[in-house]
Amino acid sequence: MRAASARVLVVSATHAEAAHVPPGTDLLVTGIGKVRAAVAVTRRLAGGEYRRVINIGTAGALHDGHAGLYTPSRVVEHDISAAELTAMGYPISDEWEIPDGDGSVLATGDTFVSDGRRRARLAERADLVDMEGAAIAQVCEAFGLPLRLVKVVSDNADDGAFDWPSAVDAAARDLGDWLDRTRFGER
Repeated sequence: MRAASARVLVVSATHAEAAHVPPGTDLLVTGIGKVRAAVAVTRRLAGGEYRRVINIGTAGALHDGHAGLYTPSRVVEHDISAAELTAMGYPISDEWEIPDGDGSVLATGDTFVSDGRRRARLAERADLVDMEGAAIAQVCEAFGLPLRLVKVVSDNADDGAFDWPSAVDAAARDLGDWLDRTRFGER
């Protein structure tokens, strides 16, 4: 039988964000964006027995002063017209509750957010923004698996977002430390 931590799948969009994940971790690097994340996580979950998924990565802050590590309680898909599709008779969900989070809300979309107006609109609905969380939440719901989102703020979802490469290693250290400290979210 595999060790308990081996039955936890840790998912990251990039190798850079996962650079400090503890050795021996069952790690899946999906690539950037919702489709890549959904395809990769679905393939892995279909081929193995897991008891939970942890999605680690960076996120842009949608409110000034947000910094550090967050474990969101809800994730919303911000770039789909769920209300409009539902009104046309095609009900679709665009948000997922994540148990045991810290109360923050993560907005996910394939659009890289660096525009002030877009940031302000998203800030009405969320605290952070990323490009994979909602897709992974939808896949985990389909497989009946619990999900933990762990995001470190790397930028303010503004022009500074283009400096992501210079901030990612520090964020990756925080993510690796969280995995070590919490024994993969078990504490």
